[in-house]
Amino acid sequence: MEAPHNSLAADAANAPVAHPAPGESQAGAAPVGETPVTARLDVTSPEQMQALGRRIAGLLRPGDLVMLSGELGAGKTTLTRGLGEGLGVRGAVTSPTFVIARVHPSLGTGPALVHVDAYRLGGGLDEMEDLDLDVSLPESVVVVEWGDGKVEELSDDRLHVVIHRAVGDTDDERRSVTLVGIGARWSGLRAALKAAH
Repeated sequence: MEAPHNSLAADAANAPVAHPAPGESQAGAAPVGETPVTARLDVTSPEQMQALGRRIAGLLRPGDLVMLSGELGAGKTTLTRGLGEGLGVRGAVTSPTFVIARVHPSLGTGPALVHVDAYRLGGGLDEMEDLDLDVSLPESVVVVEWGDGKVEELSDDRLHVVIHRAVGDTDDERRSVTLVGIGARWSGLRAALKAAH
């Protein structure tokens, strides 16, 4: 069953454009079980970051694990806000820093969004197990900010979104977003992104 999501056509004018990652060709995905599939996108505003979230939401289904990485202020929560809009979930998506995890139930028939901020969790998967994410994962979309080295064992298939921004004292809104599809579930990532544009 596909999750309800906003029209991707409405986002087309503001949607970032996918590029092959350095050293990768545009043609086809990597063979299953080998190199992860990577796509790089350029984003120039918070509105585009949110639109990218809506676009990615159109690719998600129950059981998907999405890891978000990037410096403070890179746009992880903004992207997740777009994911929530695209999935059609209840409640405003805000940073779950102080509650660690927040569940946004679906307003329709799609999956719930479980939004986790693992920044303050240092114990790896053992500490993450207290959140029962493995229980939530089969019927939800689980999005984990700062999950590197902490949640990879939850699923062999995951989408890792890495957001790069200019560092230092700058108000530059440009971001380079790298999507890394790991596992058979994401072998068609680049083609799916093109179709969702």
